[in-house]
Amino acid sequence: MAKPALMFDALSCCEGCELQVVNCGPALLPILQRADIVRFREASDGDADHYNVAFVEGSLVTEHDIEKIKEIRAKTDVLVALGACATIGGVNMLKNFQDPDDVAQYVYGDKKAWFPHIAARPLKAEVKVDAEIHGCPINPEEFLAAAKCLLMGKPYKQPNYPVCVDCKLADNVCLWHKGLPCLGIVTRAGCAPFMCPSAGHKCIGCRGLVDEPNAQAAKDVMAEFGLTVDDILREFRLFQGLYDEVAKES
Repeated sequence: MAKPALMFDALSCCEGCELQVVNCGPALLPILQRADIVRFREASDGDADHYNVAFVEGSLVTEHDIEKIKEIRAKTDVLVALGACATIGGVNMLKNFQDPDDVAQYVYGDKKAWFPHIAARPLKAEVKVDAEIHGCPINPEEFLAAAKCLLMGKPYKQPNYPVCVDCKLADNVCLWHKGLPCLGIVTRAGCAPFMCPSAGHKCIGCRGLVDEPNAQAAKDVMAEFGLTVDDILREFRLFQGLYDEVAKES
């Protein structure tokens, strides 16, 4: 029996999530014993006419990106959005809050006409996405767990609780008490044990919002430390551009 065919590709992004897959090293061997990687920009040449599972990172920033993801979707059984750019638009969404012509001028200068672009969006804005692996970059352990589920034909259920839960389990001192406005209150968990607060860095929300975030609890915490929603929106928007209207309403 032929092994399942896996592929990895990227749209508009830094391709850091694919590098995280490569960084799994020997931990990839059980997957490679049960599946063939037929396409992987960062690690090998080659391709195939059909993919059982396709891992795609990057957001939709050009019409070419849209064409490419539709082509991949058409010959893929299970499409996985890999990393923040693919799942929630990522940092590319920041350009959506600026004048498009100004963005093109800043990046490309007098060659901007050569690089037409559109508002950044996640993969699910154009095609059906079967699973998501969040993060910027992804957590290698989460990738391995998700890949094993998918190869066994089981759905991968992403964590649906805030980073604060893992912080408490790790006995971390809340960074709000250190004067750092941490977004772990409303950000989806799944980055443990490598979560930023464990290293003393505030959560910047790269995994997107947890389903039905407790906005009132978040406002209560901000109020306790003398902040308003407007005070935190600038940091919130770094990765949460997809949810900008939700943030304003909260």
